[in-house]
Amino acid sequence: MFYAVLAYHVEEAVQSWTPDEDAALMKDLLEVNDRLTRAGKLGPAARLGATADAVTLRGPGDGMVIDGPFAETKEQLLGLYVLDCANQDEAIAAARDLKRVNPSAVYEIRPIMLYLPGAALQAD
Repeated sequence: MFYAVLAYHVEEAVQSWTPDEDAALMKDLLEVNDRLTRAGKLGPAARLGATADAVTLRGPGDGMVIDGPFAETKEQLLGLYVLDCANQDEAIAAARDLKRVNPSAVYEIRPIMLYLPGAALQAD
C-alpha cells in the first residue's frame, strides 16, 4: 500500500533557520530517507517552495487563480514523502523516524493510490 506522508511546519520558523541549521536538519532527514530507500520503501519526496510563491485554483468552471496556499492555518504543507508500506503502522513508524529528527514538524499520513491517466498502478 502506498502512503503519503505530508510534512507541515510553521513556515516562518523554517525560514528563520540559518543555512547551517537548515543543512544540519536536512542531513538528519536524508539519513532517514537513505534508510527508507535501502529498505525499498521510499518513493518520491519533495521539499515544496515557499507558500508566498504558491497559487490555488478553485471555483466552478475554469476556476479562479488566487494567491497563496489553500488553507489559513498556523502550519503550512512544506513537503511530502510517498512510502510503500505494508500497512498504516509501518507508515506511522517511518513518519516517527522523520519526527525524531524534525520534532517541531507535523506529519499527516494518508493512504494513496498512485495513478497514470486512465490506469491505476498496483504496488508490487
